[in-house]
Amino acid sequence: MKKNLILFLAVAVLASCSKEVIWVPDGYVLGGEKPTGEYVPDEQFKRVAYCYHNTAPTSFDTSKLDYVTHLHFAFLNPREDGTLQALANLGNFQALKELAKTRNVKTAISLSGSETVFRTVMANATTRKQFVKNVVDFAVLHQLDGVDLDWEYPRANQGGDVVLRLLVEELSAELHSWHKYLSIAVTAGIYAGAVRDGITPEALDHVDFVNLMAYDGIGTDPNNPNHHSSLGMAERVLNIWMEEKGLPKEKAVLGIPVYGKNANNASMTFSALLTAGADPLLDEFIINNVAYYYNGVNTVKSKTQLAKDQANGVMFWEYNQDARGDNSLLKAAYDVGR
Repeated sequence: MKKNLILFLAVAVLASCSKEVIWVPDGYVLGGEKPTGEYVPDEQFKRVAYCYHNTAPTSFDTSKLDYVTHLHFAFLNPREDGTLQALANLGNFQALKELAKTRNVKTAISLSGSETVFRTVMANATTRKQFVKNVVDFAVLHQLDGVDLDWEYPRANQGGDVVLRLLVEELSAELHSWHKYLSIAVTAGIYAGAVRDGITPEALDHVDFVNLMAYDGIGTDPNNPNHHSSLGMAERVLNIWMEEKGLPKEKAVLGIPVYGKNANNASMTFSALLTAGADPLLDEFIINNVAYYYNGVNTVKSKTQLAKDQANGVMFWEYNQDARGDNSLLKAAYDVGR
């Protein structure tokens, strides 16, 4: 009976409106209607931080919200039929979102999950359409400012380039009609091949901005081969995406890690490194005869200046891994980028 009533209301509204209103059976806000007027992309310099959505509000450092413009909650995962898995802790997500709103920080949900599941959903027009509707439904229901796509990774040799373009074209059209943004996180792109080619210029045309994951790149900088995210790597990543891939300056956001790694790819958060005795201004610290390489305050300031000169923002993974107070990497970027 209830489902029949919802269907009747949906049909009635659709018939009476000149603009399409998306109705999703489960959990949609009845009466929700797309805003009027043209969508205008936000082209301000961005300071984006990813944050695990299930972080307890009591352990969340609200003071650092003053240093970011966007907070992306990780992660919301799809199923193969285009539906979405439930968040592990919806209450924490909602509380963190409200905290961000009190500081005028824009919020988004980041979509991730199994590469195989993504490819399966996107390759079928029916499940892809259902996925788009469910994602938009989630964003509208939770009053988010946007959606971030973190598909790791669409591969050109598996048709990922084609279905990714279709996905972002359809998803951005619906989100923009609700005046919500679509961003995408992409590979650093250091190595040529199917992963880098999975992101096409046509796909980039449809997103508001692109978070360049310029980290986890041990061996990519010949002048600093043990560092997973050197300044040299950042310069190379920007050159690849902007000069070779044609990414516009206003859409380029440079990724910065809030953690260090050793040569064996083991990681430590920036906060944990400082607790162990690392200098917040430097980029290397030795623990038990093992060197960990990280981005200290000075490097973050240099990368933020690089982004101001050549791109349009910086992105951090991950908010809770940062130090507090004057040693905060988010604060370092804020001091340069504001």
